[in-house]
Amino acid sequence: MEETAGQKREKRKARYKEKFETMIHQFKNCLVVGIDNVGSSQLAKIRAALRGKAELVMGKNTLMRKLIRDNLEKNPKLEALLPHIIGNMGFVFSNSDLTPIRDVIVQFKVPAAAKAGSIAPTDVFVPPGPTGLDPGQTGFFQALNIATKIARGSIEIINEVHLVKPGDKVTSSAVALLGKLDIKPFFFGVQILQVYEDGAVYPASVLNITPAELTKKFMNGVGKLTALSLQLNWPNQLTLPIQLQNAFRKILAIGLSTNYTFKQSEAFLKSASEKPKEEEKEKPKEEKSAGKGKKVEEKPKEEEPEDENAGVGGLFD
Repeated sequence: MEETAGQKREKRKARYKEKFETMIHQFKNCLVVGIDNVGSSQLAKIRAALRGKAELVMGKNTLMRKLIRDNLEKNPKLEALLPHIIGNMGFVFSNSDLTPIRDVIVQFKVPAAAKAGSIAPTDVFVPPGPTGLDPGQTGFFQALNIATKIARGSIEIINEVHLVKPGDKVTSSAVALLGKLDIKPFFFGVQILQVYEDGAVYPASVLNITPAELTKKFMNGVGKLTALSLQLNWPNQLTLPIQLQNAFRKILAIGLSTNYTFKQSEAFLKSASEKPKEEEKEKPKEEKSAGKGKKVEEKPKEEEPEDENAGVGGLFD
């Protein structure tokens, strides 16, 4: 007896339910991906490239939401995925590092022609130069406010034209112009929307942060925490080295002012006294010899007063 369409549909749902539940329990991490304007052959290539590394799973949004809600008792962290099941999307499940997986997915892009009414994902520029169109189509370019000239029997664009900006709707005239010039401005592929890691969801842009940038941000935070702890006089592992240095300086200052020395202060004073000697050695010989060449000018002797009593008067003055 042949199976009815309803029975086949129920079997497909049962197989999909088993597969999806296995994925959400077996893998702790996943990528939420958008698959707008992506063909089946392109998805097949992505699945082949991810074989052994990750699993790409798609389905109806209502069914995926229901399966996640049914399994919240086993894994309550899955609730973070529910707000992101919107539109034409899917999941890429994996337990390994998600950055290499993201790199594999985004490399599969195909050029596509512009469609009227679609939202432009990127800028569209028309380059200057010959178009290969006959002069009879000059009015078409004039309607789009594009400066042209006739050169060697064809229309030539004078300056580069910024035809469409990101986020703008592509007009029918822009589609017609791009079609005449045989320009396919857009590249469509699987888009990484969100990253899920064991209950935490964050934007896909976080995957662009390199380990060096992460270390720099961490050390910046450590510096701010150290400054705050010093301001609050709160000793911890970060501030203890600085606080011990400041305490030693104060003890050393007290010892110098009271002529009291100890082992550490003697070593410090010895190294401090050796520094001026080293600086003297580094002075150029010309500076040392410059002082030797100078002669002390002898002051002229004062003439003795002619008056016999002048000396006596000077004495009493």
